[in-house]
Amino acid sequence: MKVADVMTPREDLVTVSIPGTRDDVLEYLQERTFSSVPVVKETEEGELYRGLVSREDLINNPDEDQLAILMEEVPTTNSDADIAEVAQLIAETGARRVPVVNGGSLQGIITITDVIRAIADGAVDGDTPVGELARRDINTTYQNAPLQVVERELAYGRVPYAVVLDDDGDMAGIITEVDIIDVAEVVEGEEGTGDSIANQDDDWMWEGIKAVGNRYLPTRNVEIPDEPVKGYMSANVVTVSGKRTARDAAQMMLNNDIEQIPLVRGDELAGMVRDIDLVAAL
Repeated sequence: MKVADVMTPREDLVTVSIPGTRDDVLEYLQERTFSSVPVVKETEEGELYRGLVSREDLINNPDEDQLAILMEEVPTTNSDADIAEVAQLIAETGARRVPVVNGGSLQGIITITDVIRAIADGAVDGDTPVGELARRDINTTYQNAPLQVVERELAYGRVPYAVVLDDDGDMAGIITEVDIIDVAEVVEGEEGTGDSIANQDDDWMWEGIKAVGNRYLPTRNVEIPDEPVKGYMSANVVTVSGKRTARDAAQMMLNNDIEQIPLVRGDELAGMVRDIDLVAAL
């Protein structure tokens, strides 16, 4: 199966153009639940592909507004490449969307979801038990932790989710970066340029020392609600057992529009199966 058989063609893609701002991307990420948006530039020779802006880029750079700085270079492929080649590229680089580019021109996008769909449909191998694919390191957080703190946890840990634990250490739900982007707002603010020290006793303070002062510069920031994560998590968590196959897990991900599924052994949390784990097994 070739990339051209499963990719989203250029005419069906949503793109943003240089020059542009964070607002242009945030609208698409929130309203259409994209994980990233291609960036293009109009030139005298026509439209040229420039890069991608992802939800991780917005979260990791809350003070930056310009698309030209926010966008990142990612691996690309071409329409004649085999699905297995793209699966290997995704597994090696962690790229969730691979632009299909010919001669500098954007032809389409192939996503990790396209590869997951190929696994679910039986177009590529999916017989491996998920118990062999699941990772045992699980990112967790506490149900009363402020959402702002959890957002930083995901950013620093470079993971797209956290399993939310209750007071007894049991799984109470799951929070993803998609959930956080859904409630994020771009707001106008002010940035201090002085040298005084912030209150060291603030609850859940992420940084011990912060510069503040009486001179300010206008900024545009992403604002995250400062409320307990339990109010934003998904409480009805889809789980999978180790004997189910990669094809089963792929179908569950598609049916529930999720990117990871907790692996359980009886009533115990035993691991996490992410979509990239299924792709890496091809």
